[in-house]
Amino acid sequence: MTSRTPEGRAGAVAVSSRPAHGRRFGRRTFWTILAFLAPAFAFVAVFTYFPLFRGSEMAFRRWSLWDLTSTPFIGWENFTTLLGDPLFASTMWNSVVWVVASLVPQFLIGFLIALGLRRRFRFRGLYQAVVFYPWAVSGFLIGILFRWMFNSEFGVVNDLLMRTGLAEAPVPWLAKPELAMFAVVVANVWYGVTFFAIMILAALQSVPEEILEAAAIDGAGRWRTLFQVTIPTIASTLVLAVLLRVIWIFNFPDIIYAMTGGGPGNRTQIATTWMIQFTQQGDYGIASALGFIVMGVLICFTGLYLGVLSRRART
Repeated sequence: MTSRTPEGRAGAVAVSSRPAHGRRFGRRTFWTILAFLAPAFAFVAVFTYFPLFRGSEMAFRRWSLWDLTSTPFIGWENFTTLLGDPLFASTMWNSVVWVVASLVPQFLIGFLIALGLRRRFRFRGLYQAVVFYPWAVSGFLIGILFRWMFNSEFGVVNDLLMRTGLAEAPVPWLAKPELAMFAVVVANVWYGVTFFAIMILAALQSVPEEILEAAAIDGAGRWRTLFQVTIPTIASTLVLAVLLRVIWIFNFPDIIYAMTGGGPGNRTQIATTWMIQFTQQGDYGIASALGFIVMGVLICFTGLYLGVLSRRART
């Protein structure tokens, strides 16, 4: 028959008391963290999720700003009205043109700038500041700036074209339907090049020098090193940057709204500017339905973005 000594009993009490102390410490830490996060949760809930819920609800109601006394539930009527509008197909096509025509030049020019900034040269820091400056300016302000630049009467673009002999008369850039989309895309390319320059430059600086030196020792030239070593190494970052930029451009009405407002003749009307137009007309039901569709498209691209991001984290 075994007997417990006082030391053994004290040791048993100490061991048994540790889990309780750990549980108290864990609960206290949990509530402390929750208390610090509560203001952020409340802010996001009030200013993000509540408007999202209300906007989703309005998409299924007849909700006019001019008659708030009657907002009946009408199911999918707003969506059928929207899809039956002849402007819907052209607006979606304009949105695709807006994204693709802006994205490709932004990526190519940003890639070239990043390659140039990766090398060391005199006043590189100053040049980086000049290149990265547009990203710090409001998109709406950029739109106003380019609206004046493309002004048919006293815009700097027409002035340069006429001084160089490339145009005999002022070109109505923002008044001609076939030229308006080109003008807004030029403004968006100038604005978005900075994003790709920053992202790609950061990726290029993360490429190990040992890999580049090994490629040079093996006799690989500059272009072969770029396409067979550098680009494969940063491919995941490039894909992430492209997907993220697609989401932003698709949901970016600032420049178009400031330059053309969707005109002339709806030739620069994209989904988000059309949604703003419905809001200005007081038809919040149709605007919410269109916003619902835009949100669905953005969720698809966000899913792709998160999928690539998780795959990159596993590799």
